[in-house]
Amino acid sequence: MKKCSILLLAAIMLVASAFSTMAAEKLIVYTSMKESIIGSLKEGFTKKHPDIAMDYQSAGAGKLMAKVATERQSGKIMADVIWTSEVPDFFNMRAEGILEKYESPELKYLINPFSDYDGTFTAVRLGTLGIAYNTRYVKQAPTQWSDVTKPEYKKAFGIANPALSGTAYMSIQLLVDKFGWEYIEKISKNGGRIGKGSGQVVDDTASGDLLACIGVDYIVNDKIKKGASLALAYPPEMLVIPSPVAIFKGTPNLDAAKKFVDYLLSEEGQKILAEQGTLPVRKGIIPPKEYNLPTSEEAFERGIKIDYQKVLTEKEASIKKFTDIMMSK
Repeated sequence: MKKCSILLLAAIMLVASAFSTMAAEKLIVYTSMKESIIGSLKEGFTKKHPDIAMDYQSAGAGKLMAKVATERQSGKIMADVIWTSEVPDFFNMRAEGILEKYESPELKYLINPFSDYDGTFTAVRLGTLGIAYNTRYVKQAPTQWSDVTKPEYKKAFGIANPALSGTAYMSIQLLVDKFGWEYIEKISKNGGRIGKGSGQVVDDTASGDLLACIGVDYIVNDKIKKGASLALAYPPEMLVIPSPVAIFKGTPNLDAAKKFVDYLLSEEGQKILAEQGTLPVRKGIIPPKEYNLPTSEEAFERGIKIDYQKVLTEKEASIKKFTDIMMSK
């Protein structure tokens, strides 16, 4: 009798577990954030919401948008949420009507870089890019963007391919808006090199294959934390690129998606971002001193201003022009 009771209890627990699994909310996030960031946020989010089974796919913004396009043609976008750093994509998706409007209750605590904000997408972080350089070979830190066009950086300065990296494209567009295409021409004449992705050019700088590159804050800081001989210099004109998050319209997991957006913007989520060496959008959260980052407020003030709608129409032509200039040497 005792054995039957134990077996019955085990069967009940198994059924209950199965129902619990079936009842759990699901959430799929497409993101261009690196594993160090999205992995830490997933851990925190699932602890806070154990009833939500979250998964994510991390890839370059270009690959993710191609995936979304293919899925739209098949009739169903598999993701609930998208979070990348290629701001023009979000303007495109908004214009196409595929984003759900959602204004998080956390919004009142944030720096909002979008003047025409309507709730279809919200900045999660202020990504900063500076001149990452190898401290073994570069003894005098660069202080101006023009420094990397000097002879000492000949054939030794890298920029990620803007066709593959959203942050690379936006950084080039910001520099061109500020200094003109003449600046890219000077980099090309000095032997500037195109790398595959934002992580690769930083790796090549850490190895000494390059002396410097345009480096994304958290990628460079993660390498420094692991012992790389790197430093990140910020010229007065800062490259500040928001990383927006958005919910796809029609998602069957809308409640879970809203909870994830809220978590990203919450004090806990924003502190995780700061600890990863990038700037939060939540006011009053200061990144650890070891990263030598400006405050979010300072970065926002120093950041080169840009017309995102203009960038939207110029993207394809800008990438082609950049590639043509860099390949002409």
